[in-house]
Amino acid sequence: MTEQQLPAWADPSVSPTALDPQGVSRRGLLRRAGLFGAAFALGSAAVPARAADGRRPGGEDPRLAYLVGDHHIHSVYSHDAKYTFSQLAAAGAKHGLDWMVFTEHSNFGHADFGAALEHRQILDARAENPRQLIFQGLEWYIPAAEHCTVFTAPGPHEVDVLTRFESAYDGKLLAYDKGGPGDADTARNEAHAVKAIKWLAEQRRSGYVDDVLVLANHPMRLGIDSPHEMRAWRDAAPEIMIGMEGAPGAQGAAIPGWRGAGSIRGEYENKPSAQSWPGYPADAYLTYGGFDWATATVGGLWDSMLAEGRLFSVTTNSDAHRIVFDTWKNGDWPPGQTFDSTGRLPDPVNTDTPQPGSDFWPGQFSRTHVGVTRYGYRAVMAGMRAGRVWLDHGHLLDGLEVRLTRDHDRGRGVTLGGRLRVRKGEKLTLNVTVTTASRPNPQGILPELAHVDVIRGAVHGPVADRDTWKAPDTRVVESKDVSGRTGTYTLRIPLTAGNESFYVRLRGSDGNRNGPGYLGASVDPHGPVPHAPGNGDPWADTWFYSNPVFVDVEGA
Repeated sequence: MTEQQLPAWADPSVSPTALDPQGVSRRGLLRRAGLFGAAFALGSAAVPARAADGRRPGGEDPRLAYLVGDHHIHSVYSHDAKYTFSQLAAAGAKHGLDWMVFTEHSNFGHADFGAALEHRQILDARAENPRQLIFQGLEWYIPAAEHCTVFTAPGPHEVDVLTRFESAYDGKLLAYDKGGPGDADTARNEAHAVKAIKWLAEQRRSGYVDDVLVLANHPMRLGIDSPHEMRAWRDAAPEIMIGMEGAPGAQGAAIPGWRGAGSIRGEYENKPSAQSWPGYPADAYLTYGGFDWATATVGGLWDSMLAEGRLFSVTTNSDAHRIVFDTWKNGDWPPGQTFDSTGRLPDPVNTDTPQPGSDFWPGQFSRTHVGVTRYGYRAVMAGMRAGRVWLDHGHLLDGLEVRLTRDHDRGRGVTLGGRLRVRKGEKLTLNVTVTTASRPNPQGILPELAHVDVIRGAVHGPVADRDTWKAPDTRVVESKDVSGRTGTYTLRIPLTAGNESFYVRLRGSDGNRNGPGYLGASVDPHGPVPHAPGNGDPWADTWFYSNPVFVDVEGA
């Protein structure tokens, strides 16, 4: 199928209104979406308007359907990967992904040749997989820090924005990356990262692109994303710099007997270096139940950012480069060609021998669920911006729906990423509807959820010390044992609004591996724990996390 023959909702050259239809009938929208079914019909219902000043107690978020995706995937257009777009898109479809983002590494070959070439193949992948939303993005080397996912909504300028951004702001291309002793001026590099995010935000504000989002990738792998840098990125443009990976890719890195005795899930096998922020403890460089220390630590860095009362989302993804137990290898270069001269690797060649790798296919293990009110590229991005996000490993759950309501209200209340306005002393109910796994996951295991934890933290506003990584008032306030429960059920958890604003978020696991959290059992009695090096079977230690719901207390 040629670009001109693409269906309107799969063609990035079509106007945004065609991509995210609002004037079509519900039947027509469902026919286009295909995969939604009855759940999407609920999501398209009319929603009562909020009070004009937004100050009235209560809150009402729309009904949602959830689309599953992965925002961090590499192909032959990254120098260290090996798969074609068609292979990756087909794998994502097999494992149930509705949306995916190709994020190639920055380098001169990519900036000069690869981005434009890959766009043609993304168009082909969109045509071959018409029920998937396939975004083009970039893995940005942040000046003075690590990596970020950057991606845009499809449109006539999506490639132009990415290549201009890469050339002007990529730390690797400018030799501004990581802010280490080899760089002349770390403050300059940090400032350039902030300037880059503001530039992207301006492309959105001006309408040059319909939308753009940025998320920090594997923030604690090297310990070079300091708390003050993450806050600076967020504050530069919170409408586009929306969060970070709560769990990295490379989740197959520590399968017993696979890579080596020192392997850690996520390839978090580094120690503090001269480039690392010195305020992080040595334990921060590990994963906990496969999740980054910044997310997995109750009362840690993620919570310290949420305690400012501002949304900062977490996600998970495959970071697919080389798949565990896969038998494909990189093809051979034609004479005289290199990555820098072509912008891409040769197509892979199949063998009969398993090749080195740490990753899972997109959707095979790590999944980010985004709540949307309609089907389309911009709808996914809007759902991510709103924080309507939860994530799981190992297909632990089929569904999660969260609503927080005032006890005397009859409405739906607010959901993940939302804000509920209440009076001091009001009684609230957190309604958590779980749909348990109904089929074996790709490993052949039928996952079983063992517990659901409610984590509550006080909101104190902006911090005085922007390198703060602790939220001392955040802790697990309730844990529900749900072992043996199947199907769909709702947990109703009573809460009371005190004298200060707060947030609540959720977490749960299969119950196989847990222990006192990093900041102690009084904060987190049974949280995720690191595995022994080389012995981290990811399928035997799976968790889900949700974004927070905020409660704004009048007078607080």
